[in-house]
Amino acid sequence: MKRLSVCCALFALPVIANAQSSVTLYGVLDEGLMYTSNVAGGKKVSLDSLSGLFGSRWGFTGVEDLGGNLQAIFTLESGVNLNNGQFGQGGTAFGRQAFVGLKSAQFGSLTFGRQYDMVFYFPEPLTAGSLVGGPVGMHPGDVDNAANTVRLNNAVRYMSPVRGGFSFGGEYSLGGVAGNFTANSGYSVGAGYSGGPLKVGAAFEYFKNPTATPGNGFFTAYANGASPLAYSLNKAYVPAQAYQVAIVAANYAVGAATFAASYSNVQYANLGAAFHNGTAIFNNVDVGVSYQFTPAFTTGIAYDYLTSNGVTTASGTTVGKQHYHQVSLVSDYLLSKRTDVYVGAGWQHASGTSSLGTPAVANIDNLGDSSNHQQLLFRLGMRHRF
Repeated sequence: MKRLSVCCALFALPVIANAQSSVTLYGVLDEGLMYTSNVAGGKKVSLDSLSGLFGSRWGFTGVEDLGGNLQAIFTLESGVNLNNGQFGQGGTAFGRQAFVGLKSAQFGSLTFGRQYDMVFYFPEPLTAGSLVGGPVGMHPGDVDNAANTVRLNNAVRYMSPVRGGFSFGGEYSLGGVAGNFTANSGYSVGAGYSGGPLKVGAAFEYFKNPTATPGNGFFTAYANGASPLAYSLNKAYVPAQAYQVAIVAANYAVGAATFAASYSNVQYANLGAAFHNGTAIFNNVDVGVSYQFTPAFTTGIAYDYLTSNGVTTASGTTVGKQHYHQVSLVSDYLLSKRTDVYVGAGWQHASGTSSLGTPAVANIDNLGDSSNHQQLLFRLGMRHRF
């Protein structure tokens, strides 16, 4: 009888383990027909699944109960291009997230891997651009990473539990350079509050050598080494030895309406001899409102203004003194809890001189420089979540 009891207990162990752990498959499929009025001198019509309300993705998330209110957690999440089956994020297999760690309801979570920054967790969801959603609401050039263009490689992240509506987090990205502990490294900190109709979030981020060796720098954290500093707005600032952003955002709900606003200050510092080691500074402000007409139908509108101070070159000319005005509108209709259809429109106007010293041109969602100072973007999309 004792031997039988032991055998039964051994056979029961996997069942008990499975009852205390779980793995969930999830994803978003967001496909849209897009029209851009002016890209490289011509109109463009395309199918796109990476720039919707939520870029298309799939992933696994898991949790195991370790006892004592402690859990092991992990997430593997990949962007996916529905139109050709390729990975998103520059071909990075799990380019959105890939981390493992520990979580406690009392003490918070500590995770390790490729992760979102504190801009994503605190101010980003509260910006007017996020309130409206989609590519038409992204801040020009995504200079403040408020549209989640860049993730952090080699990151150690702590997230606090929520206490009295307050929470905070911090993250450090290891550079991984032998003999130089701080090279290519950076950090991100953030905090937020949610209480009643008010939500507030703020974050600060700093990185050294942000465009370092492909795959290692902040802006080059993709498998193909591509950098979002690819267009005239900030292309000349690739030599920057440091990058920092400070951003604050807030939402306030009044009945069926939600108001949003954000401000960010972005600096590309130590630009090298070609710019007298100067600093290019961007300031971005957005405001917007979303109104839920019915439980299924919501419309949002936002306005964004980006300005840059300009930088003096070695030849004595000033470049990068530019201004961007952008208006975006998105309407979304839920067909079910998992499926919705939406339509979005954005208009952008640029003026001044680009970082390259040429006339500033429009470029919505970093989809391509216009051949002049204006650009229109329309998107008709469908989204399914599983």
